[in-house]
Amino acid sequence: MSVVQSVDNVALLPAYLAAGTAVLVLLADLLVARHRVTLTTAAVGAAATALGAVLVGAGGERRTFCVGPDCSYVFGGRAALVAVVVALLTLGVLALSGPLLRAGQSPAGEYCFLLACSMTGGVVLGAAGDLITLIVALETLTLPLYVLVGLRRDSLASAEAAVTFFVVSVVATTLTLLGAALLYAATGGLHLGRIGAILADRTDLLDLPLTTAAVALVVLGLAFKVAAVPFHAWAPAAYDGAPLPVAAYLSTASKLGGVVALLAVVQHALPADVTGPVLALLAVLTMTVGNLVALRQRRTVRLLAWSSVAQAGYILAPLGALALASGRTADARTAAYAAAVAYAVFFVVLELAAFAAVVALRPAGADGGTVDDLRGAARRHPWRAAALGLALVGLAGLPPGLAGLFAKVTVVRSLLDGGAGWLAVVVAVNAVIGLAYYLRLTATLWAAPAAPVGGSAAPGVGPGATTAVVPVRARTVGVVLAVATVAALVLGLAPQLVLDVAAR
Repeated sequence: MSVVQSVDNVALLPAYLAAGTAVLVLLADLLVARHRVTLTTAAVGAAATALGAVLVGAGGERRTFCVGPDCSYVFGGRAALVAVVVALLTLGVLALSGPLLRAGQSPAGEYCFLLACSMTGGVVLGAAGDLITLIVALETLTLPLYVLVGLRRDSLASAEAAVTFFVVSVVATTLTLLGAALLYAATGGLHLGRIGAILADRTDLLDLPLTTAAVALVVLGLAFKVAAVPFHAWAPAAYDGAPLPVAAYLSTASKLGGVVALLAVVQHALPADVTGPVLALLAVLTMTVGNLVALRQRRTVRLLAWSSVAQAGYILAPLGALALASGRTADARTAAYAAAVAYAVFFVVLELAAFAAVVALRPAGADGGTVDDLRGAARRHPWRAAALGLALVGLAGLPPGLAGLFAKVTVVRSLLDGGAGWLAVVVAVNAVIGLAYYLRLTATLWAAPAAPVGGSAAPGVGPGATTAVVPVRARTVGVVLAVATVAALVLGLAPQLVLDVAAR
C-alpha cells in the first residue's frame, strides 16, 4: 500500500480560511495597531470561513488524509453545519466584544487572535475522522479560552475563573488522551470508523478490562468539555468570571465542540451498548442538578451557566436511548444523533441571543450583575428586554420561542422512538422545573424597579441602585441581538431543515 496521500485542498478550505484569519489578525495588529481594523479583519475572516463551509458542504462529502478506506478528515453535511455555526458564533462574539475592546479593557490583537484560533479548532473538529485529529482540534478550540477567560485584568474573579477552567480542562484532556491510548492498545486503530468496526467484529475485546477502562475514560473526559454532571463545577465560575462576550462563546461554541466530539466517538467508534447506560445516567444527573441549582441563583450569568448545564443534559438525553436494544436499531440511532445535533444548534442560537441581550442591558465592560439589576429593564429598553425574554422562553421550550419548543419535542420523540419512555418523562419533568427560573427572570424584566435604599445612594452604587444601570450603546451589539433573535424565530419556523442537515 502506498503511503503517499493526496490532499483535497477543497475539503480543507474552511480550515485554511479560519487559520488564515488568525494570521491576518496578527499582521493587522502588528502593522496598523488599531482595534477597529483588527476587529474588522477578524470579523471578515469569520464570515469568509462560514461562506467557505457552506460552499464546500453543498458539494457533497469530501475526504482527505486517507489510508485505504480510513480517512482522518471527512467534510460532509454535519461538518459543514458545525463549521458554519462555529464561524457565525465567532462573528457574533466579535461584534459583542466591540465595546470591551474600544474601552481598552482587553488587548484587541490578542483577543481577536485567540478567538480566531479557537474558531479554527471548531471548524476542524466537525470533520475529524480519527482520535488524534479529534483531540487536537478540541484542544485547539479550548486552549485559547483559558487566556480569554482571564483577560479582565482588574478582576480577581476573572483570574480565579481562568485557573479553575485551566486545571479542570487539563484533567479532562489527560483522561481523554489516556482513554485514547488504551483504546489504541486494545484495538490497534486510531480512525473512528476502524475502531468501531474492530469492536463490532471482535466482541471478545469488550470483555477486557483494558477496553472497558478506555471507553470509560474517553466518555468521561469528553463529559468535562460538555460540563455534564458531575464534571460541571468549572462552568459557573468560568462563565461568571469571564468577560460577558467570552462567557457567551464558552456557553455556545465551546459546548457545541464538546457535543460534536462526544457524538463522533459514540456514533462511529465506541459500542453503543456500553456507552448508552453511561450517557443516560449523565443526562439524568446533568439536567436535574442543573435545573435545581439554577433555581437558587441570583447572579444573571451564573443562572445562565447552570441553565447551560441543564441544557447539556437535554442534548445528551437522546444518546441515552442507546442503552436499550430498541434504541440501537439503525433508524433509532440516526434519529438520536440528529436530535442531539439539532438541539445543540437550537440551543447555541438562543443562548447567544440571551447573552447579547444581557450585554446590551449592562454597562460597557461590566459583568452580568444580579437578576435584580435587570428589574424593570423592559420599561426603559423594551426591545432589548423583549429579545432577552424571547430567548429565555425559547430556552424554556415555550412559544413564541418555537426553536426551543421544537428542540425539546425532537428530543422527546427520539427517546420514544428508541423505547426510552422513562427518559422522556425525566426530560419533561425537568423542562417543567426549568420554567420556574426562566419565567422568573423574564417576569423580572417587566417588574416595577426597586426603590433606592436610604434615598441617598449615588447612581449605580449600592444594592438599591438598580435603576441607574446604563446599557451599552454600541450598534454592533444591537445588530448581534437582532440577528440572533431573527435566527431563533426563523429556525423555529423551519426546524426540519436543521434536523435534515444534522442527520447527514
